Amino acid sequence: MEIAHFFDKNTYTMTYVVHKEKNDQAIIIDPVWDLDLPSGKLTTNSAQKVLNYLKENNLDPVMCIETHVHADHLSGSQVIKHSYPNVQVAISERIKEVQDIFSKVFNVKDGTAVDGKGFDRLLCDFEVFEAGGMQIKLIPTPGHTPACSSFLIDNVIFTGDALFMPDYGTGRCDFPAGSAKRLYKSIVENIYTLPDETRVFVGHDYQPGGRVLEFESTVAKQKASNIHLSAGTTEDEFVAMRESRDLTLSAPRLLLPSIQVNILAGHLPRPEDNGVSYLKTPLEND
Repeated sequence: MEIAHFFDKNTYTMTYVVHKEKNDQAIIIDPVWDLDLPSGKLTTNSAQKVLNYLKENNLDPVMCIETHVHADHLSGSQVIKHSYPNVQVAISERIKEVQDIFSKVFNVKDGTAVDGKGFDRLLCDFEVFEAGGMQIKLIPTPGHTPACSSFLIDNVIFTGDALFMPDYGTGRCDFPAGSAKRLYKSIVENIYTLPDETRVFVGHDYQPGGRVLEFESTVAKQKASNIHLSAGTTEDEFVAMRESRDLTLSAPRLLLPSIQVNILAGHLPRPEDNGVSYLKTPLEND
């Protein structure tokens, strides 16, 4: 299995292209669509790097997999689909819970953010499916969001925002319907029970201390040295740490635009009568 990685420095996001040797089909995990927030300008620099790799290696992408509804970057799945219309955009069927929450937050009334609409394929917990000549298993890892999933391919698991590199720990759990208890169980029961040699590819690398980019570890290394959740960490210890730490974190810079686009599978909100799409900012007045 070949795994190509792409790092978006602006959002610290990892995108992966995965394919089998001697197979011209590929899957893409968590592509990025670039947004300059002050100007509202969208560019495709990050996604273009993925498209260039596909072209250079004569690969035909068949699926874009979203590990969850990202709160820190816009999904580039529709950018990929623009060049490859047959690509399926897939996510856990629990996306319906997230759409239900945020369609109310953003007062979305046009029916675009309900029942998994916008996505081509909704996947069940522990479902095994085929894409690109590979057997892929969805491993549910909710906690960061209720629809977070990791994806197991052979001896490799892509953990999205559930589990980061050991020196950075785990994903935050303070978004609506997030839960530190659920994340603890997700990691301990669904990731740490995999064979120790299972390779772990993370969804972000924040390069703590200014170190060089790292995005791959193993289950054994995570259990031995993850600073938030090692094999010896109790549930109470983890929940107390995670909840207290989350209170100190600021909202992601692209939180509001990201969620509005990502609950729509990477589509922009419907254009208004002038042909322009707009993003909303809910205001809180103390």
